[in-house]
Amino acid sequence: MIPLRDNIDSRTTPYVNYALIAICVVVFLFQIGDETGRMIERFGMIPGRVAHPDTPVMIRDQQIVVTPVGYMLEEFERPAERSPVPAWLTLLTCVFLHGGWLHLIGNMLFLWIFGDNVEDRLGHVRYALFYLVAGVVASLVHLLSGPESTIPTIGASGAVAGVMGAYLLLYPHAKVLTVIPIFFFLHMMVIPAPFFLGIWFVLQFFQGVASVGSVQSGGVAWWAHIGGFVLGFVVIWICKQRSWLSPAVVEVRPRTSRFGQYRVRRRRDW
Repeated sequence: MIPLRDNIDSRTTPYVNYALIAICVVVFLFQIGDETGRMIERFGMIPGRVAHPDTPVMIRDQQIVVTPVGYMLEEFERPAERSPVPAWLTLLTCVFLHGGWLHLIGNMLFLWIFGDNVEDRLGHVRYALFYLVAGVVASLVHLLSGPESTIPTIGASGAVAGVMGAYLLLYPHAKVLTVIPIFFFLHMMVIPAPFFLGIWFVLQFFQGVASVGSVQSGGVAWWAHIGGFVLGFVVIWICKQRSWLSPAVVEVRPRTSRFGQYRVRRRRDW
């Protein structure tokens, strides 16, 4: 399911959300310009390096080998690139790295759609802290799920999952315009946000359970997604109990005009 937009307007300009997206894009451009291609190893979160900061980490790599019949890829182990920051800090720096354009666009699309509304309720400063903490906790959960792994972990998915968990509790009546690919056709549907986010979380959970005990989980940090989502939900629940949130967007009940259309302020309705 690919979300396109939701039907909740933001009353404030989401400066922090814009800044987070811009930072991720700029960092990715630096990744593209990295001639060595080792930026991910330097700033990505390698569980084994965080768990054993004084022990060199060996990672798998590939090289092209010339054979009598042509060329082939050969796997070998080598020491990971030394990180210029402390190992524990990579729990945060990895949140701003991405593995490719699709990885970046996917995360930023979800952040664009759901982040502005969460920032609207939390406020700019609290939202910035919330996002960073969600990213760190997501990285930590992934670390605990496989502390000996030597595979670099990158991506904003965990932090974005925290935003999604917060959105679920903040806007239980919201709707999401969604594109659903079915075979070779694209179908657009309006889906209740709790259903969209709930299905997403259930898929992450089952994939995470299936990956338990596996050295590799298909290149996806499922438990980081789960940890971020749960943290976001819990933090917003606490904020609601403490009355630390801005009032919700005022919804005006639709009024039928003589043309049978609906007029709604501060909310789009499909």
